[in-house]
Amino acid sequence: MARIICSSLSRISAKRSRDDRNQLPPIFEHSTEEIVPAKTIAEFPVNTFLENIAINAEGKFFITSYESGQIYQLTANGESSLLATIDGNAAGIALAPDGNLLVAGNNGKTPAVFRISRDGAIEILVTITDAIFLNGMTYLTGDRYLIADSYKGAIWEVNIAEKTANIWLQHERLARGNPKHPFPAVNGLKIYGNALYASNTQRQHLVRIPLLDNYAPVTPELFITNVNIDDFAFDASGNLYGTTHVYNSVVRISIDGKVTTIAKAEQGMTGSTALAFGRTESDRAAIYVTTNGGMSLPPTTGVGKALVVRLEVGIEGLVMQP
Repeated sequence: MARIICSSLSRISAKRSRDDRNQLPPIFEHSTEEIVPAKTIAEFPVNTFLENIAINAEGKFFITSYESGQIYQLTANGESSLLATIDGNAAGIALAPDGNLLVAGNNGKTPAVFRISRDGAIEILVTITDAIFLNGMTYLTGDRYLIADSYKGAIWEVNIAEKTANIWLQHERLARGNPKHPFPAVNGLKIYGNALYASNTQRQHLVRIPLLDNYAPVTPELFITNVNIDDFAFDASGNLYGTTHVYNSVVRISIDGKVTTIAKAEQGMTGSTALAFGRTESDRAAIYVTTNGGMSLPPTTGVGKALVVRLEVGIEGLVMQP
């Protein structure tokens, strides 16, 4: 969740009293809780909107800061440095086959995809003038990547070798139910098995999109409803772990649709935006969560620091990287 959402929700929240600003529908009220061990590994200043995270095979983290357009690199022990700054916004992030980074965001006000080298050099790979709000990104196959367009209700396919972008799928299940509300529709994207899963945050749906042999999409179907999911990742057994953003938690969703809360605000999940599994021998069974401290819907205590938190989930993640 990013773009104009911060400012829009800030105005909405300012109109609310301290007592009612967090009166969200209690969609997780009856979910089972199995709180896992949590450890904060990095902190960023208040009003830092950490948006997305990618982790390479060497165990280095790459994290986008949406509003500032910054991309940080971070180690598992919390050592951080600024890798690059885009003149615009930085949302989705993924690894390229050559180890460089791909970032979806804006070049000024124009939606674009950037390639960022290991030394921080920035290249505009492709501008997508017909896009509205580029958000989550995932690897598809070969040189092909998919990017959610949260306000267009579509998913773009970008070929990073050919430097092209085309609509892969546009469908009502990916669109907003209320175009006047700032919450994004299609948001996080991940592949499991022979399907792409997509979160529609505004509608509180998870959508499953079967894939043909050539990776073309089939008609989307509802996987689960009444879940507020931003970004997510799968473990090797097919369980899905999702950040709930304004619900300040991380949930696990089993293959049969059972929802279990595994971390809450007390574990540092206030404004949880994205997550990814570790990729080294020491952390393959852990997920790393980014937060914004509650910028999109401030808690009664006010916006806190943005965090990167490690959660011990006890099962290895599914690696879907080039």
